[in-house]
Amino acid sequence: MIQLSDRVKNICPSQTLAITSQVLKMRAEGKKIISFGAGEPDFDTPTNIREEAIKAIKSGFTHYTTDSGIPELKNAVIDKLKRDQGLSYHAKQILISNGAKHSLYNALMALCNPGDEVLLPTPCWVSYTEQIKLAQAKPVFIETKQENQFELTAELVQKSITDRTKILLLNTPNNPTGAVYNPEELKKIAEILVKKDIYCISDEIYEKLVYDDAEHVSIASFGPEIKEKVILINGMSKSYAMTGWRIGYTAGPEEIIFGMSKLQGHCTSNANSIAQKASVEGLEGNQDSIESMRTEFDRRRRFMVQALSQIKGFQCDMPKGAFYAFPNITQLFNSGLTLNKKEIKSSLELADFILSKAEVAVVPGVAFEAEGYLRLSYATSMPQIEEGMKRLEKLFQ
Repeated sequence: MIQLSDRVKNICPSQTLAITSQVLKMRAEGKKIISFGAGEPDFDTPTNIREEAIKAIKSGFTHYTTDSGIPELKNAVIDKLKRDQGLSYHAKQILISNGAKHSLYNALMALCNPGDEVLLPTPCWVSYTEQIKLAQAKPVFIETKQENQFELTAELVQKSITDRTKILLLNTPNNPTGAVYNPEELKKIAEILVKKDIYCISDEIYEKLVYDDAEHVSIASFGPEIKEKVILINGMSKSYAMTGWRIGYTAGPEEIIFGMSKLQGHCTSNANSIAQKASVEGLEGNQDSIESMRTEFDRRRRFMVQALSQIKGFQCDMPKGAFYAFPNITQLFNSGLTLNKKEIKSSLELADFILSKAEVAVVPGVAFEAEGYLRLSYATSMPQIEEGMKRLEKLFQ
């Protein structure tokens, strides 16, 4: 009998990846599935970035680089953080990794000891919980409320701190809710973290995707004391439509970055050399593609939320950031809906019902520590969104 390690037994598979696999399987069977599951822009990577990658290949830039990333990309990240957030870093405070997910993993593994507590606002991205457990730490969930637009408050943070608290893991703009945290509240949270000597891992991967009057502000920007506590995570996947290129980056205190770099050196070595060169162009080259994509996401956002709000049993607020709608579907529980003669009482059962009956893939809220909700990505084409909304409206009429 195969005996897996306890750390593997202790984590759950990614439900978003499981849904993606199921969609691919059903499509291979000839079914015309509309998928709102994956958090992946449907746009091609901008031409100038792709051309830089081709140039790198042709010039033979296909070998190992330094584990922590090429100097040109580190400098591009430094310039970007100065330009966008007013933050000053030097090269030894920057680490280039194999996607922002890898950056997060490095940070948690470098900081956490067994028994440490990591404060985690919910709803939250599926991998945060499992990565914390892999680092042998304990996730301490801080439940945010829909009536408060899922925003984290200083009061909630204060109430959750114990003598075991090591880290607060922030994600704004937020996946799955689309919440963008209020700068004034973030400043109050920063003051608590400094006073209590708590680190903050700040996942800012959706920073460029904000709408209406929302503004992304990094918690690291509220002064030198909090900056020394923040491990800032970002990457190329969302804003530059570079999901498959796998480039993430971290900015933070030199000692922490050194620890993360040591860990990465023994696990993956450097990030893809060609993708690193392309990312330099992404950060330093023409930025017009970001705004054109953001504008299109905004159009889709408005259409999807309006359509969902008109479907029986769905209650959906307008998200301020990222590219997800997060409707409340508790009205549909115990409403007489059945699948395989079983009454639907959970988001997982409802997601299965929708996929089975309407051939529309959504992610259940339970995957994000938020029972009673569904996540639908509008990072797909408008025709797909229109067809998907028609199918849902017909199913629940």
